[in-house]
Amino acid sequence: MRRTRRLIQEALVALILDKGYDAVTVTDIIERADVGRSTFYAHFTDKQDVLLSNVGELAFLRPPADGARSSQGRLLAFSLPMFEHVREQERLVRALLGRRGGGPVHAHGERLLAAVVREELLAAGARGSAALDLLVVCVVGAFMGLLRAWVDGQTTASPAELDAAFRAAVEPGVRAALDRA
Repeated sequence: MRRTRRLIQEALVALILDKGYDAVTVTDIIERADVGRSTFYAHFTDKQDVLLSNVGELAFLRPPADGARSSQGRLLAFSLPMFEHVREQERLVRALLGRRGGGPVHAHGERLLAAVVREELLAAGARGSAALDLLVVCVVGAFMGLLRAWVDGQTTASPAELDAAFRAAVEPGVRAALDRA
């Protein structure tokens, strides 16, 4: 059962890289995975369901175990590990978050990342407020912008270089906001 789900997920990733999410049909996925239509529907409701199931493979978008990041003692500690994981999962990330990927995955990924960012900012002393909500939007936007630039081939920066650019652009503003909290 797990093997069949994996075949279907991998078929979608390959098809997205070949022709883009919007052009992919359930029939395409079924043919690429070499499974029957009833088998497909026993595992997934539609192609978006397959797409979002692949997001679970992106460990960098999952919240850490309690205290895992805050114990690092570094503001925005999620950044470098996330960029490193992106490099390790390059093919999947390019399919899901690249310009050929689906819009639902972008929005879902941003919501998951926002939860991670909010957790880190609260651990760093921020208070829940409208100002915190705006700060989270800014941090997520900057991170996802760099990630999309890398995924779409606009930069060949290493994870460490992406992290340094992210920190240089975002950390001063985050520190200033935390000082006001």
